[in-house]
Amino acid sequence: MLTLLRRTFLTAFAGAFIAASGAGLAAAADPVVFAAASLKNALDAVNAAWKEESGKSATISYAASSALAKQIEEGAPADIFVSADLDWMTYLSERKLTKPATEVQLLGNRIVLVAPADSDVEATIEPGFDLAGLLKGGKLAMADVKAVPAGKYGKAALEALGVWASVEGSVAQAENVRAALALVATGEAELGIVYRTDARAEPKVAVVDILPEDTHPAIVYPAALTAASANADAAAFLTFLQSAKARTIFEDQGFSVLTPPASN
Repeated sequence: MLTLLRRTFLTAFAGAFIAASGAGLAAAADPVVFAAASLKNALDAVNAAWKEESGKSATISYAASSALAKQIEEGAPADIFVSADLDWMTYLSERKLTKPATEVQLLGNRIVLVAPADSDVEATIEPGFDLAGLLKGGKLAMADVKAVPAGKYGKAALEALGVWASVEGSVAQAENVRAALALVATGEAELGIVYRTDARAEPKVAVVDILPEDTHPAIVYPAALTAASANADAAAFLTFLQSAKARTIFEDQGFSVLTPPASN
């Protein structure tokens, strides 16, 4: 009964999002995309470019990859899943909830240490650097370090650098990376760890330094059709995500593109 209630709630949640966006499934038959929160600016721009080219558009729901994967598992009506890490795509594919032949490793990213734009914090990130001192008793904003990809990458990096234990008690965990970014932008957190692309999208924060790539797993955004998708335009949108036009948009937003351009 509990599982049924959870499925009913999550399906209703997804339906409410779609209705709120002004594009109901029955009326528009838009492909529904569940995408990591860090993709919002770039993917909104790609969606606009697809509409300009094809006359069609996608309905996109943004949240933490972990939350979206769980919603898909519970029956939420998504056609495409774009995760901020490989783990949550694997989670769904192992449960036969994706179409494995459609999976593509789409994008790469970096994680950075950010401060409010008016902060005077300066640092070089290296093993043993004094992150606790830089916080000055304030908070370090991060996405959920147990489930959300940005938080997991950030914790792994701080552990590899030998500073996690010194700041663990000062971490303010947010439900997704954009929520962590907002804590820094509003001054509620002294520092934060977010994606480089998030920092570029928010003028109220400044990058202190980039965390070394060798301190955390490679940041990979995979995309795939869901097993339940029957939308005729979903495959076309997934292909457009790999097009030369989409590549330009993603790169302008600070992502690295991992796939060769696909024909539009």
